[in-house]
Amino acid sequence: MDFIRNGAAILNERIRAILSDPSLPRTLTVTGNYEIEDTVLLPSDFTLILEDCHLRMAPGTFCNLLRNMGATDARADCPDREIRILGRGRAILDGGEYNGLSERNSEKDGMPHISVNNLILLGNVDGFRIEGLHLRRQRWWAINLLWCRHGLLRDIDFLADDRRAEPDGTLVPGLTHRDNGYAACHIHNADGIDLRCGCRDILIDHVTGFTQDDTVALTGLPGRLESLFRPKESGGAALSDDICNVTIRNVDCEAFCANIRLLNQGGVRLYNILVDGMTDSSMGSAHMDRGICGVRIGDNHLYGSRHSTFEETFNITVRNVYSRADTALRLAGCIARLRAENICCFDGALARIENDAHLLDAEGI
Repeated sequence: MDFIRNGAAILNERIRAILSDPSLPRTLTVTGNYEIEDTVLLPSDFTLILEDCHLRMAPGTFCNLLRNMGATDARADCPDREIRILGRGRAILDGGEYNGLSERNSEKDGMPHISVNNLILLGNVDGFRIEGLHLRRQRWWAINLLWCRHGLLRDIDFLADDRRAEPDGTLVPGLTHRDNGYAACHIHNADGIDLRCGCRDILIDHVTGFTQDDTVALTGLPGRLESLFRPKESGGAALSDDICNVTIRNVDCEAFCANIRLLNQGGVRLYNILVDGMTDSSMGSAHMDRGICGVRIGDNHLYGSRHSTFEETFNITVRNVYSRADTALRLAGCIARLRAENICCFDGALARIENDAHLLDAEGI
């Protein structure tokens, strides 16, 4: 397959031309195959249509493939608005050749922050749609959203790198929790969709494929990533860090860790979350043996400054889960008003409640 070189320069110039002419619709349709050497920047009130195209990161690159223009200099009172990334036909975003950047060497020895390895990164966007995409060989989390609200992610398919290192260093396909397990994975933390601090009023619908780590993660941890993209206050109140009013449905995937993960620590609140419809599709998979969890809420490991309280993790409903992971539903920490319905597990445990788990007003557990 032939790829057009310097694809980002070409696409960014097309976007600039559209913005410079008010008579043109703020829409760019991309067809063909492009090698992406830099980040394609998306402005407010803009639609990017990817039609039967393949955008692949160039070797040796350290940048996002797609990012909103205001992400790195966001102001709380001036979000980017109404950004749409729409795939038609077979629209592929591809991480290409791995660049060696990981969470372990992030910002060390001249390396940039690991967030440059997100295929799509949106920060402080009010109104967005990401639909109809095939994401391949992500170098870290494929889609990373921070302080994004009023959005939709639909018909998203993943195929992460499934290679593991043999004792002699040879890379072979097929991840397994036996032997070195997770440590042997060639690319670590290759999640699918990650909603971080400040994300709210979002629908995630119809997610498929294979991810090396979690497929959908709602993670409220105020850390280095959040400090890089936190919207700046400019006379008004700061944006809330809460993750809330999120619906996740029709997730049919293989995940080497958790199909769906909910985690908040360090004072971030996570509430009004509905998970409705998750099917573990890993039976007979060529990519992995089995996952750890179907749905995981909380963690007994401390990632933030402290664990959450009942006032910070509440109003969570999980229903129609069909898992073949080690555990279908795994709970830790304080959770108030949890509802679990129709949780099924084949070959594994139905539920695991960690020693530190505290449930208040729970049903179905």
